Amino acid sequence: MADETRAADPAVDVGNEFAVVSVRKVYTRNGERLEIVSPRLGYAIRLDALALESLTWQTMETFTKFLEEPFGPHDRPPGVVDVSLRDIPLRPPTRPSEDR
Repeated sequence: MADETRAADPAVDVGNEFAVVSVRKVYTRNGERLEIVSPRLGYAIRLDALALESLTWQTMETFTKFLEEPFGPHDRPPGVVDVSLRDIPLRPPTRPSEDR
């Protein structure tokens, strides 16, 4: 099947002393995605709106755990992964108690 992805906007680079990524909105046959590319490592991922929103539900501890394998899982070949969370059960965010 041909890749039916087209870019909506030019890529924007975000970086610091540890990493650089390029991000851009793309349109796929499954809808809009935010594409995040690590040019140095050859990894890329496309996240839909629900996947992006789920990032806001996380604590910084979650991201710290991601960095336990700072260059990604070693058993995954480089390439693009298109992620949609529609079929994955999610735990909704925990809301702070109003009693505090």
